[in-house]
Amino acid sequence: MPQPLRPFRFGVNMLTPAPVDEWRAKCRRAEELGYDVITVADHLGMPAPFPSLVAAAEATERPRLGTFVLNAGFWNPALLAREVATTDALTGGRLELGLGTGYVPAEHETAGLPWGSPRERVDHLLRTVEELDRLLSSDEHQPQPAQKPRVPLLIGANGDRMLRLTAEHADIAAFTGARTAEGGTLVPLTAEELDERVALYRESAAGRKEPAELNLLIQIVTVTDDRDVAIEPWLSRIPHLTAQQVLELPIVLVGTLEQIIERVRAQRERYGFSYLTVLEPNMEAFAPVVEALRGE
Repeated sequence: MPQPLRPFRFGVNMLTPAPVDEWRAKCRRAEELGYDVITVADHLGMPAPFPSLVAAAEATERPRLGTFVLNAGFWNPALLAREVATTDALTGGRLELGLGTGYVPAEHETAGLPWGSPRERVDHLLRTVEELDRLLSSDEHQPQPAQKPRVPLLIGANGDRMLRLTAEHADIAAFTGARTAEGGTLVPLTAEELDERVALYRESAAGRKEPAELNLLIQIVTVTDDRDVAIEPWLSRIPHLTAQQVLELPIVLVGTLEQIIERVRAQRERYGFSYLTVLEPNMEAFAPVVEALRGE
C-alpha cells in the first residue's frame, strides 16, 4: 500500500564562509524566502558546521538547522556527541544531525586522517551512530533534561549497505542522486538508477514503525524559457550524457517556474522526495518554488 504524500519541506545548504554580519544576513534571507532548514556542509575550505549553525540560530527564529552532512571520518564519536548536545542546546532544540561517510580522499590526506576502504568507512559511520545513541541518552552529554526528544538523524546514502543502514537508523533518508567515482568525483544517477536505489531503501525499511522522510539534494536550478541554452554550460562536466539526458536527471531542475513546480511534484509522487535541499548559489532561484509549494 503506497505511503501518503508528506508535505514539502525545503532546505538550503550553505557553502561559502563569510564574516559574522554577512553570515547572519544570508541566514535571515533564507528564512525570509521560506526555507524550512538551513544546513552547513562538512568540507575543508567551507564553514565549520557547528559554530556556523549556532550563528544561524542567533540570526533566525523558525528554520531547523542541520549538518548536511558531517563526514564521519573527521569525527570521534565521543567528541561529536559533545558537539551535538551543545549545539542542540544553543540552537534551542532546532538541530538536525546529518551524517555520511565522506567521498573526497584528498580531504582526509590534507587533514592527516586515514581514508580507509568503503567497508571501513561504513563501519566507522555505524559505530558513530551507535555511540551517539548511547552517549546522547546519558546524562553526561545532556545540557538539557534527558527526556528531551533525540536530535533527528539524517544519513546521506547511495550504496547498498549504506541504504540498509539508513533504513534501520535514520529519521531522514538523504539520497545523493549520484554515485562516487574514483578520486571522489560524483557521477549523477539517471531517473531509472534512482528508482532502483529508492526501491532498495524501501525494501530495507519495510519493517519500520514510522516511515522516514526522504530527501534529495538538487544540484542545478535554473528558471528559464530556454532549457537547451541554460543547460549548455553544464554539459562539459557530464560529457557522457546528452543535453536531454542531463535535463532529465532527478538532481536537475531547469525550465519555467511552472515546469519546475510540476517536476518537483512529480518526483515526490515517483520517489517520495518531500524534503528537497538546494545549494547556496541556487537559494534565490529556487525561492519561487518554495513559495508556490509551501505547505502542500
